[in-house]
Amino acid sequence: MYCIKCGSQLPDDASFCAKCGTKQQSQAPQPSQSPQPTAAQSGAVKEIKCPSCGAPIAPKFGEMVITCEYCGASVTLENTGWKNIERHTMLSITISDKDAVTASLRKMMDKGLLHRHLQESSTLEEISLSMIPYWVIPVTARTNLVAVDVAAEVGSIATTAALFGVMGGAMGGGGFGSRRGGGFGGGMMDGMLMGSMLGGGGMMGSANTKKAYTIDSNYNCPVIALKALTMYQPHGYEFALDGRVDFDPKKIPKSVKILNGDVNEDSAKNQAKTIVDQIQSEKAHSQYHMIQQIQTQEDVASGELLHVPIWFAKYDHKGKKIILVVDANSGVAINSIGL
Repeated sequence: MYCIKCGSQLPDDASFCAKCGTKQQSQAPQPSQSPQPTAAQSGAVKEIKCPSCGAPIAPKFGEMVITCEYCGASVTLENTGWKNIERHTMLSITISDKDAVTASLRKMMDKGLLHRHLQESSTLEEISLSMIPYWVIPVTARTNLVAVDVAAEVGSIATTAALFGVMGGAMGGGGFGSRRGGGFGGGMMDGMLMGSMLGGGGMMGSANTKKAYTIDSNYNCPVIALKALTMYQPHGYEFALDGRVDFDPKKIPKSVKILNGDVNEDSAKNQAKTIVDQIQSEKAHSQYHMIQQIQTQEDVASGELLHVPIWFAKYDHKGKKIILVVDANSGVAINSIGL
């Protein structure tokens, strides 16, 4: 089918146009009724107007998050069509010099970010700085789990061992048949006690050593808004939001490219839930042992679009590629990727 407004080709079940945001008719027109090809179909991009300054915005195919290069206002394509992004912020660039960032990377690599002294045998091939869009999604998570109470389990084992020693001594060491190799104490009784402990007889690993726990956490989960950069998605890293300011393209050097996004807020919220679920699970397994049950409930709030200055540095190490991703605001390495 084709868009009823701009003529762009769309999937047959599309509800909105990916380029102009116009709501489509419930049924696609028949081939004989299809509009004639337009400039948009020929490769030209249909323009939309900036909701703030009225300047033309020309989204590329697939873009869902677009920033006006004149005033910095942004729009996003959601389920209801194009709409203003309520909050669009950015982090300032504190590490803007290539020499400074390469010196910082050298220290990171030498201190064991990947392997000690790796930088000495690696060659820097590419390095670039861009403003990357992230959705920052507030997430409140509660994880309920049931795990073995280690302290209670150790106490149960100690009690059982002590009891085993007393009864073994009485029945085997000085009891009936002691002069003939232990009699009942050394054979049958040992087997009965061991079977009771290991076979779930209520002395070891009993249900009363299990305990319920809850882990409550709050996150400002960053979700990268570019599908092409999904491999660099932060995991457990949060940006220094206290230093963010309203987005203003005039404060960004012309040499730094500002990227648009193709992941809308609804998709980012779903992804944030998945990320937080994994982090909560990792927290639980690092704190508790022998987890029997675990379930996490996440609640998400409206997010904001945050443009972050990111350094991408590509190294060659004996024929293998290594990409380091550095937050140019904090100077912290977010990812190290081996290709």
